[in-house]
Parts: sequence; C-alpha cells; structure tokens
Amino acid sequence: MQFHNGWLGFELGVLRRLKFSSVALPFTGEPELILHLKNWRVRIAANDPMVWSYTKAFALVENNTEKLREEDLELLLDDAYIPRDKIANPALLKWFNETDAWWFDNVRFNAEQLEPFKRALALTAAMMVGDYVLSFDEQTRNLREPLALADTFRLMLACLPHAQDNSMRNKITNQDVRSFVAERQHTDMLFLRLPVPVTQTATARDPITSWREEWLRGGDEFWIDLERAQKARLGSRVQSKQQYLGFVEDLLRTASHIPTWAIAHTENGFISTHELVEKVSRVRKVTTIYSKDFSDLLGVRASLLVAHS
Repeated sequence: MQFHNGWLGFELGVLRRLKFSSVALPFTGEPELILHLKNWRVRIAANDPMVWSYTKAFALVENNTEKLREEDLELLLDDAYIPRDKIANPALLKWFNETDAWWFDNVRFNAEQLEPFKRALALTAAMMVGDYVLSFDEQTRNLREPLALADTFRLMLACLPHAQDNSMRNKITNQDVRSFVAERQHTDMLFLRLPVPVTQTATARDPITSWREEWLRGGDEFWIDLERAQKARLGSRVQSKQQYLGFVEDLLRTASHIPTWAIAHTENGFISTHELVEKVSRVRKVTTIYSKDFSDLLGVRASLLVAHS
C-alpha cells in the first residue's frame, strides 16, 4: 500500500499529543514520518531490514548537510546510456526495457564513486525515476514525458527535501528488527508501524519495493536468503494470525525498556484492532486507542495504540 497523505496526517496528529524527544522505529518504510519528526527536533533512531528504505532514510534524515553538486551529477549521469561489456544486474530487464535497464545499471555503478551521503541521495532520486517509469503500462506509455532519464533524474532530485540539521545525533540502520530494538536503550518512544502480514502461500511481492531492492542489491538472488534470515520474526511470512501476533508480542517484550509505545496497525481483515489490543495488553496496558477510517480511499481502517510503562 502506498503511503497516503491523510494517513501521515493521522499518525502525526496522534504523535503531537504525546511527549517524547527521541524515537526508535524498527520498520521505517518510506521516510516521510521521520522527516517530520526530525523537523520537530526529535532524535531519530530508525531502521529497516530493506536496503531501499535504509538508503532513503540515510539520505534524508541521517544526512544533515550534504547535497549533490554539478560535478557529482556529471560523474553520475554522463554516458549512463552507453552499455558496458555486459549488464551487471540482469534482473533489471524484468522491470525495464533494455535501454532504461542500462541507464539504471550504469547509474548504480557510477554512484559507488560518491561519498556515502551523496551516494544515498543519488540512489534515492534514481528510485524516484524508476517509480515514475514503472507507473506507466502498455496503455499509458504514450503519456510518459519524452525526457531523457537524466533530465527526469534532475527533476526528481529537485523534489527532494533539502538536508537540514536538527542538532540531534540521528542514526539510520539496516538490520534485523529484533536486534535493532534490543540495542536502542535510550529512546523515549517506540513507534512500531506493523508490517502487512504476508502468508506462506503468497507468491507476489510488491513490485514497487521489489524493483528497488533488486536494483540496490545488484540482482534478485538474495530473496531466499533474506527470508531465511527474517524467519520467525515480525516481518517474515506467517501461517496464521496467531503466529503473527506471537511475533508482535516477542518484539514488544524485547522493547520493554522503552517507556512509551505507539503501535500503528492497518485493519484489513487479517487481524482486528481488538485482537491486537489483547495481545499487546499481555505485555503492557494499552492506555489509548486512536482510529481513522480510510475505507473510501484505501479500503482499510487505521488504528494507533499507545501504551506507557
């Protein structure tokens, strides 16, 4: 599900009611929420097991000052359409035509010559280019602007928020969520946006996030190892709602040292808010439940549970 502005407004509206100066997020996803929290002068400790999410947050939140200059763009974009001996990431051909696949392959290669924050900014803008290209299908391809991808890249780069220093030591990581929570000993709040449950029988992955991950990791061979590493943890495939709720409880027990929890839940028919409250209450009493109906737009209902130690 794409992040919706109304959804973001709902979460921010709830968070404004809470008192906290630092926050830990095991699943960052898109970084809009933590960008707002950074502007509130909140210290951010954010994580995501997916490289695409880590890259965006590293570029936009941990980065306080760096930006891409013209010489960086020349290094990144010049001759990006010219094929090398062979394409380094053949998985790109699943997503793009051959010409565009070469562009993304070369930009990924060129980005490695940049320093870390600049590389992350370049990759973030290029992800936006790829999302734009993939937003067209056979019926709508004629509506795509006749711009070279380098020009589209510059437009996307201009859309990114400018790096700002909130005078806090914000830290972005890319690790197992349970390990991340166990290490975050000094934050006032845990913001846990529960991942959408994926059953054992599901085969399709979200194409938007999948192409990004395959591009950044250099291929599509990693999925089996990634799923194996995440097995029996929140975010892995599940056989039942009971197993999913068990993973939630396990992560919350690991987070017992964090004084306040804000748990964001999408009620889409798999797990009800009532069932979630019952499970969370086994670890800590839920003090407040906020909810908002997005049925008309997204077909789901949003809930945000708050629990204090």
